[in-house]
Amino acid sequence: MRTTQKPIVEKKHRLAEEIYEGHVIVSFTLCIKNRIPIFTQHHIVNEFVRILADVRKQYGCEIIVYLFMSDHCHIILQGMHGHAKPLDAIKAFKQKTGFWLARNFPHVRWQKDFYDHILRKDEDIRKHIQYVLQNPVRKGIVDDWKKYEFKGSTVYNFAEWD
Repeated sequence: MRTTQKPIVEKKHRLAEEIYEGHVIVSFTLCIKNRIPIFTQHHIVNEFVRILADVRKQYGCEIIVYLFMSDHCHIILQGMHGHAKPLDAIKAFKQKTGFWLARNFPHVRWQKDFYDHILRKDEDIRKHIQYVLQNPVRKGIVDDWKKYEFKGSTVYNFAEWD
């Protein structure tokens, strides 16, 4: 006797796509599958930053902050005009970097999904940036976030921050 199994339907956990458009600020966290430490070499991180810079322009965004830990990255994007698409920028970033990984490190892949948080107008953006920048300090990699190399922004010069 044959039984038919119902297909597994994944639960939607994202808001409607139009919520992610315009002058919105969105914080993203993307993880490498099985937590493989890929972001430990300058040439790899530099390639990912180059791709991030390309997609941010394509989708009308500024990079408030990016920070690459060994097995994941934090990126906060801000839409710069009414038609900006930070969510599409991250999807394109994942797709392009995933292709790069497949060619250069075939055993390394992104996790299927990622985390995001849309910042409300009353949220302090600087607190979110500081939280991201403090990640390597919390992990015991450096004693001061300014010493951590794999970070940046198209908006802020972190060398000027206290």
